[in-house]
Amino acid sequence: MVKDLSVNLCGVRFANPVVPASGTFGFGVELADTFDLNLLGGISLKGTTAEARFGNPTPRIAECPGGMINSVGLQNPGIDVLVGEKVPALRKVYGGVVIANISGFSLDEYVKCCAAADACEGVDIVEVNVSCPNVHNGGMAFGTCAASAAEVTAAVKSVCRKPVFVKLSPNVTDIVEIARACEDAGADGLTLVNTFLGMRIDIKKRQPVIANKMGGFSGRAVFPIALRMVYQVAHACRIPVMGCGGVASARDVIEMMMAGAAAVQVGAENLRNPMACPEIVAELPAVMEELGIEKITDIVGIV
Repeated sequence: MVKDLSVNLCGVRFANPVVPASGTFGFGVELADTFDLNLLGGISLKGTTAEARFGNPTPRIAECPGGMINSVGLQNPGIDVLVGEKVPALRKVYGGVVIANISGFSLDEYVKCCAAADACEGVDIVEVNVSCPNVHNGGMAFGTCAASAAEVTAAVKSVCRKPVFVKLSPNVTDIVEIARACEDAGADGLTLVNTFLGMRIDIKKRQPVIANKMGGFSGRAVFPIALRMVYQVAHACRIPVMGCGGVASARDVIEMMMAGAAAVQVGAENLRNPMACPEIVAELPAVMEELGIEKITDIVGIV
């Protein structure tokens, strides 16, 4: 039962469409002793900023039925450590697609970090997280405004030769408008969706469970909403989409791809089960056989 799982996004070949999402898989090397990383189509690395960040105060993770809320606050060692240490270390054990996920709190920070990631030999794709608050514009997240998202996209594209994927926030009124704005500004692809804004309250303590009060809600419960957004954007834009949000099985991957995703990221499920991604890759051929699919790219956007 040999099936063709390979996909191609912007000239970058993935052996299969399964990619651990940023923030759920560290910098890859942390899982290198758990399984062969080369089973993965790609790896989206932990979100990185210009300077090292400790992140938000604890507690910053709360369990929910069907998912979790996190407010980690982009804890990371900074862009210099990413390109100088983390990516080279990963490349010693991994030959697949490496995606550098970049965050920033100003346009200049995005440009600086994306330029450094683009210049890093081991990076294949630059993924730009526009869910960060713009410190120069009253704290509104770059990704909640089409004009701001387009501004970041254009600025990053001016310093990058490698494909740039913009990771969109679902916490907006019209995600298609923002997706189109990024496409018009030069984005090579889009990743969607990032986490939904959520909250939990400890009813005994009568206070929020998370120190930051609110955080990003992810997990299986968000899959139908994420799927809807992937479908809308994939059918409204001409550039490839990496679908993300609640994916937990090979069947979810097939469903995301039928909705229009060219590749699929797995997020919160990695935190519940570190073997989630290799298990999904292993399950895909059997599901494809059951559904009469020979080549996985044949189903992209068929709905």
